[in-house]
Amino acid sequence: MEAFQYRDNQLYCEDVPVARLAEEYGTPLYVYSGSAIVDTLKTLQEVYAEVDPLVCYSVKANSNLSILRLLKAHGSGFDVVSGGELFRVLRAGGDPARTVFAGVGKSDPEIAQAIEAGVLMFNVESEAELEAIARVASSMGRVAPIALRVNPDVDPKTHRYTSTGQKQSKFGVDIERALRIAEGVKGMPSLTMIGMHMHIGSQITTVEPYAKAVEKGVELIGKLRAMGHPVAWYNMGGGYGIGYRGPEARPIKEFADAILPGIKAAGCRLAIEPGRVIAGNAGVLVSRVLYTKQSGDKRFLIQDAAMNDLIRPALYESFHRIWPVAVPEGFPAPPADYEAEIPGTEPRDVVGPICESGDFLAKDRALPPLDRGDLLATFSAGAYGMVMASNYNTRPRAAEVLVEGGTARLARRRETLDDLVAAEEGL
Repeated sequence: MEAFQYRDNQLYCEDVPVARLAEEYGTPLYVYSGSAIVDTLKTLQEVYAEVDPLVCYSVKANSNLSILRLLKAHGSGFDVVSGGELFRVLRAGGDPARTVFAGVGKSDPEIAQAIEAGVLMFNVESEAELEAIARVASSMGRVAPIALRVNPDVDPKTHRYTSTGQKQSKFGVDIERALRIAEGVKGMPSLTMIGMHMHIGSQITTVEPYAKAVEKGVELIGKLRAMGHPVAWYNMGGGYGIGYRGPEARPIKEFADAILPGIKAAGCRLAIEPGRVIAGNAGVLVSRVLYTKQSGDKRFLIQDAAMNDLIRPALYESFHRIWPVAVPEGFPAPPADYEAEIPGTEPRDVVGPICESGDFLAKDRALPPLDRGDLLATFSAGAYGMVMASNYNTRPRAAEVLVEGGTARLARRRETLDDLVAAEEGL
């Protein structure tokens, strides 16, 4: 997280003190680094340059309009999984012809919306969906471009909730079924199969699953072309892991080195759908300590960010680094290992105000002594943070701020209590 650095024991986002943002915009607060987002996008564009890649940022990772506009300005396409995400892309000025539409449950209105907008292709996840796209396209007098989403039956060795490329997954179809489906497509004049899609999972930290998947994909593309399908795109999905603890994920170039030989062998143009790797380490969640508490031998740090703001720890038992925004004298800024025993610290459960025992951001985390009003930063929160936030316990969702150099601007205002009941009043 190079965009977030401590200077004189104070956390900065680029050239802006995070404490200043908390004072101006309140807490809980999401803070994003524009340079971190753009730098990762450029890295992806560069490492795959020899196959003319289309980087389709995965909107589900962080769908803030300011972030989508920033990515669009630097040449990104988009990957959407709902009509709402497509609406956001269009509102942000994104090009539908550089947008792929994925997801297992596309409704007829969403399919029509995407055809009318002119998306690059649909990632088709089942026979029933294929028939729905064909029917809707035919009713509109259009030909819909599709890519079959194929499960290569490769174990990505990630969390069971984010593994998607195995035979038993709810996503996509296995290779044998894909070939049967492809035969049927030849009799559907309202469809044209221009691509083949694979997405094997999320938060993948090794390159071997990609190497195995792309090898199977190259063989399948040959068979699809032999059937007469004009397959020009190999969409390798996303899933590149990031360092939540430290350097556990491999560099982007290593993923590219594993994927590129197959793409070149297939003679396809490459589409990829990165989300977490672009947004994850570009954001932090800033919170303020409310109370400290001890129950038996258990110590709690109660702060104003909760599972409704960042659900990943409760949902996935995921690890996020947490450290004070202003580091007390005598403590590292930051520690080299957030899971080590740090002299002077005490193990604390970092919890929020939600009335659920599962409302926590960290358990038994070594932290310096902190008092009411002190600020905490929860790192690697730029992806699957705000997009998964809710109003549980009737809590307004947090504000979001985008920093670029020495400038910060509000990217989403904090919700008000009136916002929470606006859709229910006057009925």
